[in-house]
Amino acid sequence: MLIFKIFRRPEWDAFRAAGETLGAPVDLEDGFIHFSTAPQVAETAAKHFAAESDLVLVAVDPDRLGPELKWEPSRGGALFPHLYRELRLDEVVWDKSLPLGATGHIFPEGVM
Repeated sequence: MLIFKIFRRPEWDAFRAAGETLGAPVDLEDGFIHFSTAPQVAETAAKHFAAESDLVLVAVDPDRLGPELKWEPSRGGALFPHLYRELRLDEVVWDKSLPLGATGHIFPEGVM
C-alpha cells in the first residue's frame, strides 16, 4: 500500500532542492504532514486543490516512515495518515503530475 501527498509545483521544487520538507503551509500550521490513502486522495484533491492545475502527486510507502506516522480520524471519522516529522526525498517512491481536467484532477492509472 502507498499513501499520497499532493504538492503545488513550487512546493515540490523546493522539496526536491532541499531533500526534505515539513510540507505545505497547511502542514506547517497543523504541525504534521497530511497524507491520503488511495481511496481518499481524489476527495482531498477536490476539497483542497479544486481549481489548481500545476500539482504533483507523490507516493510514499508508509512502512518506511516509522513511528512518527500516525493514523488519525479526520473527514467523516476516516483515518488519515499524518507524519510528525520531515519527509525526506529518499522516502518518495514516485512522483507524477496531477493535471486538472474538465471534470476534476486526472490521476495516474492504478492510484484509485
